[in-house]
Amino acid sequence: MRTQRPHHLLLSLFFLAAAFSTATAGEYGGSTGGDGDTDFIRTSCNTTLYPDVCYTSLSRYANAVQQNPGQLARVAISVSLSKVHRTASYVSNLTREADYGGNSRAALALHDCFSNLDDAVDEIRGSLKQMRQIGAAGTGAGSFLFQMSNVQTWMSAALTDEETCTDGFQDVPDGSVKTDVCDRVSNVKKFTSNALALVNRYANKGMP
Repeated sequence: MRTQRPHHLLLSLFFLAAAFSTATAGEYGGSTGGDGDTDFIRTSCNTTLYPDVCYTSLSRYANAVQQNPGQLARVAISVSLSKVHRTASYVSNLTREADYGGNSRAALALHDCFSNLDDAVDEIRGSLKQMRQIGAAGTGAGSFLFQMSNVQTWMSAALTDEETCTDGFQDVPDGSVKTDVCDRVSNVKKFTSNALALVNRYANKGMP
């Protein structure tokens, strides 16, 4: 069982989530590209488990992505990170509520869920940082494969952490808190899964 974190650290996520969401849009821009660019995103998204979610969330960045699979993977990771930030902030707020109607199992599941989501945030952030380093001057085939392996490992770990969050509610009696949190995290998992699929697609293409 993971140790509960101080509440002042939980509070900080609320502000980080809003700030990161704004930064994501600013970094990649929100304008759409040409038909070829959007078609590229649609075709790429068709290789994911949730193609409609993928296309809807990424097509707005077509102008920045153009037809670059590496850039598409980076944007997908960034969008996933923003979604997890928002959800972690939401769960952290729930953990500060009274006694969850006297349901200690719900309280424990919420704290564990936040811990898992917080880990997922760190892992996705690490993936994004690594992706930004790929393609730098002097990057060889060996380095590319090593860096992509790191990204794949961290994104897979983030997806596992998100799944662990919802698994923790299995023994919690049905209720609004359980349904709400599990629905939100299940939605987040779609973005992380799609990002991982696009990362794998980019890795399979070889050198940037």
